[in-house]
Amino acid sequence: MGKNLVIVESPSKAKTIGQFLGADYTVRSSYGHIRDLVKKGLGVDIEHDFTPHYEVDPDKEKMVRELAAAAKKADAVWLASDEDREGEAIAWHLSEVLSLPAEKTRRIVFHEITKPAILHAIETPRGIDIDLVNAQQARRILDRLVGFELSPLLWRKVRPQLSAGRVQSVTVRLLVEREREIIGFEAKDFWRVTAEMFPEGDPKALFKTECSRRFDKRSEAEAFLKSCNGALLRVASVEEKPGTRYPAPPFTTSTLQQEAGRKLGMSVQQTMSVAQKLYEQGLITYMRTDSVNLSAQALGAAKKEITALFGEQYSDTRKYKTNSKGAQEAHEAIRPSYFERRAIEGTAAEKRLYDLIWKRAVASQMKPAQIDKTIVKVDVTDTAGVTAKEHFTATGEVIRFDGFLKLYSESTDESETNEGAQSLLPKMSVGTEIGTTQIVATQRFTQPPARYSEASLVKKLEELGIGRPSTYAPTITTVINRGYVVKQSKEGVRREYTQLVLAKGKIAEKTLGEKAGSESNKLAPTDIGMLVNDYLEKQFADILDYNFTAKVEKEFDEIAEGNERWDEMITRFYGPFHTEIERAMATEHTDTHQTRILGVDPATGQTVSARIGRFGPMVQMEAPEGEKPRSASLKKGQLIATLTLEEALELLSLPRTLGQHAGKDVVIGVGRFGPYVRWDGKFTSLGRGNDPYTITLEQAVELIETKAAANQPLKTFTEEPDLVVKNGRFGPYIAYKGKNYKIPKSTDPQELTLEQARAIVAESPKK
Repeated sequence: MGKNLVIVESPSKAKTIGQFLGADYTVRSSYGHIRDLVKKGLGVDIEHDFTPHYEVDPDKEKMVRELAAAAKKADAVWLASDEDREGEAIAWHLSEVLSLPAEKTRRIVFHEITKPAILHAIETPRGIDIDLVNAQQARRILDRLVGFELSPLLWRKVRPQLSAGRVQSVTVRLLVEREREIIGFEAKDFWRVTAEMFPEGDPKALFKTECSRRFDKRSEAEAFLKSCNGALLRVASVEEKPGTRYPAPPFTTSTLQQEAGRKLGMSVQQTMSVAQKLYEQGLITYMRTDSVNLSAQALGAAKKEITALFGEQYSDTRKYKTNSKGAQEAHEAIRPSYFERRAIEGTAAEKRLYDLIWKRAVASQMKPAQIDKTIVKVDVTDTAGVTAKEHFTATGEVIRFDGFLKLYSESTDESETNEGAQSLLPKMSVGTEIGTTQIVATQRFTQPPARYSEASLVKKLEELGIGRPSTYAPTITTVINRGYVVKQSKEGVRREYTQLVLAKGKIAEKTLGEKAGSESNKLAPTDIGMLVNDYLEKQFADILDYNFTAKVEKEFDEIAEGNERWDEMITRFYGPFHTEIERAMATEHTDTHQTRILGVDPATGQTVSARIGRFGPMVQMEAPEGEKPRSASLKKGQLIATLTLEEALELLSLPRTLGQHAGKDVVIGVGRFGPYVRWDGKFTSLGRGNDPYTITLEQAVELIETKAAANQPLKTFTEEPDLVVKNGRFGPYIAYKGKNYKIPKSTDPQELTLEQARAIVAESPKK
C-alpha cells in the first residue's frame, strides 16, 4: 500500500492516472456514485429543511469497505473525481461515507488527464467545494420531489405506471408542440422558375439563374413563361461583394453533441459515452463544459501544428469568449490533449469523434476564409418592349483564400440548397445580352416544420436555458425509455409534381415523381407522451413553462456560486408546487381517455374508433350486442390524432388466415410478444424482417419449417429415451427429466456418448 490513495470514478481513468504517479501513489476507482437518495420512500425529510437521506448502493458495499480499509492505511487520500458539480458531489459522498478526516483529505481537479495536468493538480490541492455539492444536491432533491409527487398523480388521473420529471416533461412539451404544428400543417403548392443561361455568342459558358418571384398558381407561372418566349434578356446589374467566413469556436458539450449527430450520425448518449472514453484515456480535455476558451498552452500548440501542416499564413491565434446562458463552469473547451496527435488508436467511433474534435479545435485557430460573391441580375423585356417586374438572379461564389475551410466546415441542422448558386460565373457586364437553353417552371410544395433530431433538440434546450451539459444526454434517454418519445425513421411516400419547360419557343409539360416526407432518426412524441403532456400542461402550467424551468437552472447556478442557500431555494419551489399537487388530486379530470371516432367499416357498418387502452394506443370496432369488440394495437410511429380509417382497418385485419399447410390453417396474429404465425397449435415469431400485414403463405411456412428443424434433437439414445441432445439459443445442451445441462465447448455434441452425457448430468452443479 502506497502512502497516498487516489480515488477516481472509473477504472480506465485510474489506469491512465496511475501511469503518471510514482510508487507512493495507489489509484483506485469508485465506479461513479457510491450512494444516492434512499429508494424506499421520498428520501427527503420535508419537515426538517429538506434533509436528504442517502444509502450506499448495495452493489458497491464491498468496494466501499475496501476503499475504507485502504484509506485508513494511507497517509493522504486524494479525491480526484471530475471537476463539475457531479464530480464534486462524488468527492463529498466519498469523504462522508469513508469518514475521511479533513487533515488527510485532498481534493484535486484537472481538465485533462496528462502528466503535467495531474502533477500540477497534486501540487495545488484544495478542499471540497460545498457550494458545488449543494447545487448538485439541490437538483437531485428537487427532481426527486417533483417525480415523487407527480407520478402518483398521473397514476390516479391518467393511467398506472406513468412517471414525470421536471426537465423531462418540458422536453416532451417541446416535441408535442412541434408534432401538433406538423399535424395542423396544410401543404400548399407554388411554382419556382429557373433558367439555364449563357452570354449571347458564348453558348458553352452556361450558368444557372432563378426568378425573383415564386408564383402561387400554375396559371401565373405559365403566363410568365409565355412572356419570356422571344423576350430580350439583358444584364441589368453586376454586384461583386468580398466576404469573410470565420471558423466556429472549439466544441462545448452541446456543440459537440450537435455536430457529432449531424456529421457522424451519433446519438447524444453515444457521443458522451465515446467522449468519456477519450477523456479517460488522456486523449481529450474534459467533455462536460460550457466554455469555448482555450488555454495559452493550447493556443501555442495549435499554432505550431497549423504552421507545420499548412504554413504560417494559415495560422490566426484567436480567443473565444463564452456567451452561453447560465454557463456552469469556466473550464476550457473540448480539445485534444496533444495537438500533435492527429490520429489515435481505438474503436471506429473513438477515431471518428477524436478526428472531429481535433479538426474543430485546430480550425478555430486558423485564418478566416476570403470569399468573393458575385450577384448578376437579368431583366426580362417582352416582345412589346415591356420590362417585367420579375427578374432572374445568378449568384456565384469564389473562394479566394480557403483559410480554415482547408480543414473543417461546420454543418447545419437543415440542409440548405440553392439551385441558382454556382462556384464561378462567366464574365459579364451591364447590358450584356443573354441567351437561354431552357426556362423551367417547377411545381414545389411548402414543407411542414421539421421534427427535432437529437442534435437540434439539444440546441433548442440550450437556447431556452433548460438543463446543463451533464443533463442533455440522460434527459433524452429518459423520455425515450419512458415511452413518451420514439426515435423513428420514415421512408416517405411518392408524390407527383409538374414541370413546364420553355425551350425552342414551345412550352412542354412533364409529370415527374419524388419521395416526400422521408426522415432519419427524428424524435416524435407517442400518444402516451401527448396525453401526459396535455394533462401536466393543463394542471401545472408553471412546471412546464420554459422560462420557469430556465429560472430554476439559474438558481442552481447561484447556489454553485455561493450566492443562495439550497434549502431556501427548495422551500420557495416546494410550497406552491405541493399546493398545486393537492389541488390537482381533488380535481376531476375526464379528458384522459377520450375516444376518436375514425368512421364506419364499409364491410360491416360497424363504427371504428381509436383510444388509449390498458396496454397503450389501440383501435376498436364495435360489435353486435353479446359479442366481444375486435381491437388491435397501433404500430410504432402511428398516432391516434392522425390515424386514418384505412390504417385502422388494416390493424383490425389480424388475425388473418393465409391458407393451409399439411392440412392445417396458417394464421398470422399479433400478441404480447409481437407478430406471430400460428400452426398446429404452435406459435412462431415473425422476427424483425416480416410484416404481419404483407407476409405470404410461403414465407410463413418457411418460418414454421425452420423452427421445426431447429427443434429436432441432435442426438438420442435408445438405452436412455429421456436423455436428448438438443440445439438451443445458446448452443447445444442435454435435456434430461425436465432439466437442461450445458455441454462443454470442447465436446462435439454429435460425437457425445451416453456415458459422457451421463457424466455431464452427474457432474453439473445442483441449483
